[in-house]
Amino acid sequence: MTEPGTPEPQAQPDSEAGGDLVAHHPYLAQLYAPAEADAGVTLGVRKGMWDDVSGASGLVQVVELNGTSTPPFGGWFDDVADRMAELVPNFCTRVLVWRDEITFFVVREKLLELVKACRDDEQLRFESCVSLSGVHYPGIEGGELHVVYHLLSYTHNHRIRLEVALPDADPHIDSVVSVYPMVNYHEREAWDMFGIVFDGHPALTRILMPDDWVGHPQRKDYPLGGIPVEYKGAVVPPPDQRRSYQA
Repeated sequence: MTEPGTPEPQAQPDSEAGGDLVAHHPYLAQLYAPAEADAGVTLGVRKGMWDDVSGASGLVQVVELNGTSTPPFGGWFDDVADRMAELVPNFCTRVLVWRDEITFFVVREKLLELVKACRDDEQLRFESCVSLSGVHYPGIEGGELHVVYHLLSYTHNHRIRLEVALPDADPHIDSVVSVYPMVNYHEREAWDMFGIVFDGHPALTRILMPDDWVGHPQRKDYPLGGIPVEYKGAVVPPPDQRRSYQA
């Protein structure tokens, strides 16, 4: 592992990296889950420009997730990925390195085992989960809901991202509160806003919306309507009841 304050090693050219990669990172070969690897997903096709949904402008944009990265990932990314694969073999479906950040797409059933290893192992020491958030991709069949974890190592000054995909029909995932207590409220918010169920959470209740609220407002299939909001006597109508502004 690279010590804090030391220069980051540079990725070697492909012609030289093959032998060095096997010699220094032998566990990268067991990084991916069998028959699970994927290379990204096309989310849909947009036609038109900005709010123009008519397609009159002739613009067509294919919306897709970023693809996948293959070893060597470069710098300390290889050290971390190798150690994670050694401790929890076949834990991910793909890896993405983008803008000097690394994301591991994790198999749902291996998440809890993986975060325990990331926190406790001396070579990893990701002591904190600084953020947990939900994402809704209605165009991904069988993986509509994603949970994203940002892990920070104070010891090694490293950051990684874990991402887990869940089917809308079974939006359950293990809570990581037992490993990272600071995400207690984050998991409650992801349940409140997206309907993601964190099994094992000590008190999975709504945190922003009233307890009797129906639905999860940050899902893309949530209706745009709303309820009037009152501020000191001034009422703000819901979006579907507001006046339209004409030039």
